[in-house]
Amino acid sequence: MGVLLMLMTIGGLIVAAVLLMISIATKNVWLRNFVFGGVAVWFVFYFVMLFGFSATINEKNLALNEPKEFCGFYLDCHMHTAVTDVRKTKTIGNKTANGEFYIVKVKVFSDARAATIGLITVDAHVVDGAGQKYDRDMTAESKLPTQPDFEKRISPVESFEKEIVFDLPDNISNPRLDIREGYGIDQAIEAILVDDEDSILHKRNYFSLERSAQTAAVQ
Repeated sequence: MGVLLMLMTIGGLIVAAVLLMISIATKNVWLRNFVFGGVAVWFVFYFVMLFGFSATINEKNLALNEPKEFCGFYLDCHMHTAVTDVRKTKTIGNKTANGEFYIVKVKVFSDARAATIGLITVDAHVVDGAGQKYDRDMTAESKLPTQPDFEKRISPVESFEKEIVFDLPDNISNPRLDIREGYGIDQAIEAILVDDEDSILHKRNYFSLERSAQTAAVQ
């Protein structure tokens, strides 16, 4: 629905611009007022839909192997991620955690029929029960075997898994992984895309980590 409303808005603005130029050229005051009135009514409707959907959506915690899809401003939602394993350890190689390392294995896959596609500019971080954000520990990740990039392009029959690491406090409450994608223009468009996870005030779909975590030694 969000993409359809956005396309209708863009198409409507193009038609409105043409009608406005005609009203100016013909000095037709009624047509000019009609254009401005129609545009105003549409934008009121659009933003009611935007904030209305965001207000009614509940935050969701995804379980192990439960996929999350990525759509953005495009006409497809083919790229997916899922957390397939979570391990906790105090050390990785010769590096010791300030709290405890969470090694999160993320599967990336596509259900496109033919296209070779990939995620774009991925941001993965952990959020706790109080809303505190924790970034990846890139130094600890470097101690793991070589990992593929999140942005690796894959065909419909392909998938890959990538391990990422977070140094989280021992007493952390309700740690959840948030994965986002996109860069500047994508994020700006998605912020006003109705019922998109990245739209204004929209609740997030998180991957629950604590219920999935297993304690393991990592050399």
